[in-house]
Amino acid sequence: MAISLDGLRTVIYPAADLVAAKTWWTNLLGFEPYFDEPFYVGYEVGGYELGLYPGADPADGALTYWGVENVAVAVAEAIASGATEHTPATEVGDGIITATVKTPGGVILGFIYNPHFKVS
Repeated sequence: MAISLDGLRTVIYPAADLVAAKTWWTNLLGFEPYFDEPFYVGYEVGGYELGLYPGADPADGALTYWGVENVAVAVAEAIASGATEHTPATEVGDGIITATVKTPGGVILGFIYNPHFKVS
């Protein structure tokens, strides 16, 4: 079974202290986030998403999401190949769907469908 990955789309960093993380990243990047809510902060960096998520487990590290046409199909193919579900496919707003699986080696693999994504 093979899966088609359309390229990297998003990296999300756990941010237990979202205010401090936003301040640090804003200072490092030199610009404000384009999306700033208590549940998620997003920066557009070179056409890609750099996100800060207070609900992420720091023990999981940064979550990297690969673009796919159908998240549910990608998750099913990964599970059929030996992965286990980490977070189920969920619409996170504006038609964007994400999910993560744990590979047999224990690393987290993210899938995202973002109908708004355009490579800069």
